[in-house]
Amino acid sequence: MNRSITGRHFELTDAIKAYADALIDGLNKYNLDIISTNIVISADEKHGKKGFKVEVIVNLKDKNTIVITQNDKDVYAALDLGMERIKKSLRRHADKIKDHKVMSFADLGEEAEAVSELEADEIEIVPMDLELHKPLDFDEAIEALKAEKKRQFIVFNDYSGNMRVMYKRADGKFGLY
Repeated sequence: MNRSITGRHFELTDAIKAYADALIDGLNKYNLDIISTNIVISADEKHGKKGFKVEVIVNLKDKNTIVITQNDKDVYAALDLGMERIKKSLRRHADKIKDHKVMSFADLGEEAEAVSELEADEIEIVPMDLELHKPLDFDEAIEALKAEKKRQFIVFNDYSGNMRVMYKRADGKFGLY
């Protein structure tokens, strides 16, 4: 993990750098792929009051970025509060990843099998009634797919009489097998 601790309008002491570095080490317990962590500490003076602003930026794998800004009168308090908020965000992200349901064979890994071993007498074929009573041509298949909300693919006869499958793609276009 790349680390960066920077001071703006403020000279960082070794003690503050060591304290911030120790706080960054505490982020490893979430077992997330953290690419980099940047902490920017700046002196902030508004309306005659001196304070500090701490900005913590955590870059995660898969283009996820968490940015927290914390203001306080004390540098150490601002660092503590900012890192607590970062930890809360990381905990939520880690829980979201853990609770993710496996939806495809790619998520299961290379060892996944589509069908378990079945005995020959256990296999049962269930016939289905098809909604289509006449073969569709290419233009009718496109119009039927545009009108359907639930169905993702349709089988039709092309111009040469071969059976083809048209399906909806994630980008809104149509694919053809």
